[in-house]
Amino acid sequence: MNLFLLCLKIFSVRIIDVSIGTVRSIFTIKGKNFTASLIGFFEVLVWFLVAKEALDTDNNSILIAISYSLGFATGTYLGGYLSSKVIKIKLGVQVILSSKNKNIVKLIRDYGYAVSVIDVKGRNFIDSRYMLFIEIESDKYNELTNLIKSLDDKAFIVVNETKYVHNGYFAK
Repeated sequence: MNLFLLCLKIFSVRIIDVSIGTVRSIFTIKGKNFTASLIGFFEVLVWFLVAKEALDTDNNSILIAISYSLGFATGTYLGGYLSSKVIKIKLGVQVILSSKNKNIVKLIRDYGYAVSVIDVKGRNFIDSRYMLFIEIESDKYNELTNLIKSLDDKAFIVVNETKYVHNGYFAK
């Protein structure tokens, strides 16, 4: 097999291998161990086949190592991108409004978001503000934060990934 085709094959298969590994890692973190182990089987099978071919050649060109490394880097990027599109993540969004404004809460609810509200004090303990708690699917993140910024450009927004949610309401 000529060097160009070998490098192309190693690069391409390495992208597949590492992308699968990235998705597997995220499933493991999410506690989906059975799914992660099945994915891991195919990940290692693909890795073994490409590593074997890369090491079994009589050609000692540095291009083989570069193809292998570029495939790894590209696979890492692609795996992260695919994971963000395929794996649904729940986010807990806490928003401290710059003032107590019931109209903002109403407008966010009118957009279909469930909002829990508590009174909080600002840094000087005099100003009273609202803190909003909103649970969303990750695909709603940009929509929600753009909405909040358009309603209160000084709102303080904190976002955390939520591992478990029981009961409650999510925007459709």
